[in-house]
Amino acid sequence: MKSKKIRGGKHILNSIEQWKKDNISLDVEDLQHSQRDYVKIWVAPYSNLELGNSRFPEPSGLIRSRILEGLLNIFESWQTSLEKLDEPYYLKIWLYDQRFSKSQVVCAIGDFLDFYETTFHKPENQKHIDLNSYGSLSHKMKTMDWQYALDEEHYDNTSIGEIWEYETERDFYKTKRWFNNRLKKPHRKIVNSLSDKETKEYYSFKHGTVWIGG
Repeated sequence: MKSKKIRGGKHILNSIEQWKKDNISLDVEDLQHSQRDYVKIWVAPYSNLELGNSRFPEPSGLIRSRILEGLLNIFESWQTSLEKLDEPYYLKIWLYDQRFSKSQVVCAIGDFLDFYETTFHKPENQKHIDLNSYGSLSHKMKTMDWQYALDEEHYDNTSIGEIWEYETERDFYKTKRWFNNRLKKPHRKIVNSLSDKETKEYYSFKHGTVWIGG
C-alpha cells in the first residue's frame, strides 16, 4: 500500500485545535443516558477513509505532539467532570503506538463500567512505556499509569462468509486463499465451544502496541 503525501501543515494544526475545542467538554447528561462515550482523532486527513491502494502516513513530529496534547487535555477535562458525578468511572487514553491515528479517549459508567476492560489483550509479560520520549509532554505522561496491550486485527472462522455471498466463485476462492495465507502468519488463537458439535475459532494478529493510560 502506497503512502500519500500530506500538505497544509498549518491547516492541520488549526484543525487539531478545533477538534480539541469541540471535544474538550464531556456531555455529562448524554453520558448518564448512554453510560459510555469516546473521542477519536477526527482530524483530516488522518480520519479520512482509506480508498484504493494508498493511505496517509501516520502523524509525526509537531502534528503528532499536538494531537497527543489534545488527547491529554481532553482526558483531564473529562476527568474533572466525572469526578463531580461521585460514582465509579472508567476513563482511559488508548494510545496506539504504530497506528497513532487510531488513538482515543474513552469513558464509561454504570452498567458499562467494565465494558472496555477486555477490549485489548494484555500480555502477562508487561513492557514499560518510555515516558522520556515524549518531549515537553513527558511531565503530563508521567502523572498517569500506563499499561501495555496489543493492537490486534481480529478474525474468526466465519469471517470469509459463504460462497453465495460473493458476486462470483472466483471472488470467494480468492478471499479464501488470502485468509488461509493469513492464518499461516503468527497469531493468537482462541477456541470457544458453542455446543458438543460446534466450536468457534478466533484469530488475533498483532499490528503493534497500545498503551492504556489512566
